[in-house]
Amino acid sequence: MKTRRLTKKEMWIFAIGQLGWSILGGLINAWLVTFYLPTSTDVASGAPFYLPTGLIIFGVLTILGLISFICRIFDAVTDPLIASLSDRSKNPNGRRIPFMRKAAIPFAVIAVLVFCAPVEAISTINIVWVLGFLILFYLFMTMYCTPYNALISEFGKTQEDRMYISTAISLTFFFGTLLSYVPFVLAPMLRSTIGASFPWSYRICFIVLAALALVCMLIPTFKLKEKEFVDAVPSETNTFKSLSKTFKNKEFLKFSASDIAYFVALTLFQTGLPFFVKVSMKLDESWAMYFLGGMTVLSACFYPIVSKLVKKFGKKKLVITGFLGLALAYVVTALIGVIPGLTGMLPGILIVVICAFPMALLGIIPQAIVADVAEEDAIVTGEKREGMFFAARTFAMKLGQSVAALVFTSLAILGTAQDLKSNDLTASEFGLRIVAIVAVVFCTLGALILAFYKEKKVMKVIEDAHAKENLPE
Repeated sequence: MKTRRLTKKEMWIFAIGQLGWSILGGLINAWLVTFYLPTSTDVASGAPFYLPTGLIIFGVLTILGLISFICRIFDAVTDPLIASLSDRSKNPNGRRIPFMRKAAIPFAVIAVLVFCAPVEAISTINIVWVLGFLILFYLFMTMYCTPYNALISEFGKTQEDRMYISTAISLTFFFGTLLSYVPFVLAPMLRSTIGASFPWSYRICFIVLAALALVCMLIPTFKLKEKEFVDAVPSETNTFKSLSKTFKNKEFLKFSASDIAYFVALTLFQTGLPFFVKVSMKLDESWAMYFLGGMTVLSACFYPIVSKLVKKFGKKKLVITGFLGLALAYVVTALIGVIPGLTGMLPGILIVVICAFPMALLGIIPQAIVADVAEEDAIVTGEKREGMFFAARTFAMKLGQSVAALVFTSLAILGTAQDLKSNDLTASEFGLRIVAIVAVVFCTLGALILAFYKEKKVMKVIEDAHAKENLPE
C-alpha cells in the first residue's frame, strides 16, 4: 500500500495530542509534591496534610518519594510490554492510534483521582489511594505516549519532517506544561469568589484541565488515519527479545543515559518551581505560572532557528549546549539569597532569560535523535521497532522523574528547624538550594555522557540507505 507524507496541517493535528498528555503529565510533575507537601503558607491558607511528610523511610526517604519510585519501577515493566504489543499489533486501523484512543479517557480521569485522597487527614488509606491511582496513571500514560512517540519516526519520513514534527510537539508540550500551572492563579480566585476549600479550589482546576487534555488527546486519533501514512510490517519479536535488541544499540544506550540525567534535572526544576517562588524568592505562588509563561514564550522565539542550527552544527553539539545552559540557570537558582540583591523577582527573570534557548534545543532535538537511531537500527537489522525505542525513551523520562521525586522530597526539607521525622514538614531555603545544586550536577553529567554519542555514524547509515533507495533526506 502506497503511503503519503503528512501535510504541515496534519503535523499540527498530531501535535495537539502532545498538548493533551503534557497537560496531564504537568499536573503530576507540578502538583503531586506541591499538593501533598504543602508549604507553611499553604497550611495557613487551609491546606491539609494527607500523607506523612517526614523522612520516615530508613530515615532518609519520604512516603511520597517512595510512592513515586514504586510507580516508576512498575513502569519499567509496562513500558516495554506496551511497546511490544504496539510494534506487533495487526489492527487494521494501525499499530499505534487504536492504543491511544483506548487509553485517553482513563488517562484523563485517573489524573484527577490522584489528587482526590478520601481522608482529610494523614491516613494509611490516603497512602494506598495515591499509590494505586498513580500506578494506573502511569499505565495509561504509557498506553498513550509510547505509541504516540513511535509515530514521530513513522510520520517523519524525512529529516525535514522529523524536525518539523519535533518542533510542533515541543511547542505543544511547553504550552501544555504551562497550562498545568494555571491553578496557581485560578485556585486562589476560586477560594475568594465561591468559597471553595483549599483542596477543592485546585481539584476544580484539575478537572477542567483534564477535560481539555482529553479532547486534545482524542483529536489526532479521529482526525488522522494511520494507514494513510504508515505501512509498517508488524514486528514478530517478543517483548524481551525486542527490548534486548534495543539496548544492544550502543548509540541508543549513550543517548538514554544522557536522557535520564536530563529528565532528573528538568523534573527537579518543574517540581521545585513553586517552592523556589514561594520559599526562596518569597513571592506569591502565581508567579510560578508567570515565570513559566515567560520562559515558554521566549523559548518559542528561538524555535524557527533550531532547524537551521541543526543543519549547521548537528544535533549532538546543540543538545550539549542546552544541557550547559540549563545548568547555568540552576546555578542562579542555587544562589538565590546568597548573593546580595539576588532576591525577589530578579532571579526569576534571570532564570527565564537563561533557560529560554536551552529549553528550545532540549525540547525539539532529543525526539529527533531517537527517531534517527530507530531508523538507523531498522536499516541495519531489517526490523522496525520504533515503539520499543520510544518506549525506552519514555522509560528514561519516567525513571528520571522518579529519581527527581525521590531526591526532591528528601532534599527539599533539609535544613528545617523541625524534626525531620515530623508528619508536617515543609520545604526550606537550604534544602531547595541543595536541590538546585543536584540539578546542576545532573545537567553536567548528561552533557558529558552525550559527548560519546556517535552522531556522524548514525546519520551516514541513514543517508546511504536513502541514497540507495532514491528517497528524500
